[in-house]
Amino acid sequence: MARRNLVWSVACEHLGFTVWTLWSVVAVELTDRSFTADQLFWLVALPSLVGAVLRIPYTFAPARYGGRNWTVVSTLLLLVPAILLAVAVSDPGTPYWFFLLCAATAGLGGGNFASSMANITHFYPDSKQGAALGLNAAGGNVGVSSVQLVVPLVIAAAGLTAAGLMWVPLIVLAALGALLRMDNLRTAHASPARQFAAVRSGNTWLVAVLYIGTFGSFVGFSTALPLLLTVEFPGSAAVSYAFLGALVGACVRPLGGVLADRYGGALVTLVNFLLMGAASVGARAALEAHAHTGFLLSFLLLFLTAGIGNGSTYRMIPALFVSRALRAVPQTDALARRTARAEGRSLAAAALGLVSAIGALGGFLVNRALGVSIDGTGDSGAALFAFAGYYALCTALTWACCLRRGDRGDRGDRGDEERTDDA
Repeated sequence: MARRNLVWSVACEHLGFTVWTLWSVVAVELTDRSFTADQLFWLVALPSLVGAVLRIPYTFAPARYGGRNWTVVSTLLLLVPAILLAVAVSDPGTPYWFFLLCAATAGLGGGNFASSMANITHFYPDSKQGAALGLNAAGGNVGVSSVQLVVPLVIAAAGLTAAGLMWVPLIVLAALGALLRMDNLRTAHASPARQFAAVRSGNTWLVAVLYIGTFGSFVGFSTALPLLLTVEFPGSAAVSYAFLGALVGACVRPLGGVLADRYGGALVTLVNFLLMGAASVGARAALEAHAHTGFLLSFLLLFLTAGIGNGSTYRMIPALFVSRALRAVPQTDALARRTARAEGRSLAAAALGLVSAIGALGGFLVNRALGVSIDGTGDSGAALFAFAGYYALCTALTWACCLRRGDRGDRGDRGDEERTDDA
């Protein structure tokens, strides 16, 4: 049952990501119109902003309406941005404000991630959370690569309107599959009061800041890279390989969850932030040297580490809540520890959607930073320097708030879990 729900959750979430990030490709095709680079980066950034805001109500939706029911509804809503995109690009005289409106509706696809993750977490036990959530997220994340690999070929063969219309039959089929093959879990029906309780927890905000650095970087760089390469290295063949970044980042996300299960999410996350800072500095050095190959390779390292960090950081959420809940009760009180573990998992499930919403804001911030940097200084060097600084901050927070306190961010004390279950 868990596997069946995971499969269809991945299918629907994959389409959510494709629609959410369509404008990363479409914006490149609009460079021949009278839009500035900053205006084009706005078209890429706006879906991330709207998607981030929608993730908050979307994470409450499965508990209110049922996981299967909401998956069907949220998947069918993807028809709106897909059709509007086709309408916008079909007329050469379409005004810029209408493009902004169409790009904003693409944010509907970004909301799907929060509801999908909040739903799937209820199907798996503690020891399988990292791998399950990693697979669910990776299946969606790889949708960015699908867009950047397939859509340019479709545009070349059938025109720009096909970039939106090609997804219509796939959306309908996925919604039908979710209706017939997914389930509504009674255990997933948490009260709104329980979900809002996560807002008051410092754990939630700590991981949210870290998730901006991992997932926010992934979605921001994924959507920005094709346009960034086009602007920074005009005529370079490097833009043809932009899809590799999102593909690498998505494929290694389950590895991040597995590594977190084994070594602890905090340690894996800290190492990743160190490498992300180094990759940002490398990208800036390549930009100054006008080396498009080095620039692309530095971004591929960013995608690799951001992808692993996505899995490890997300895995930290249930681990931190359970770990700190268990600290408040004696180790010898089996009943109290079972209650504390359930309380921790309940708060963690509520926090998942909020963290994913805040993390998605990173996609907006990355694109706006790049647009402002290019508009103000002529290149993206200032933005890359700012990214390196943020990764240094995240490294310090991970050490100070997790590793130094002994919160490894793994599946917790397995022996304690087994003793509690035996009791």
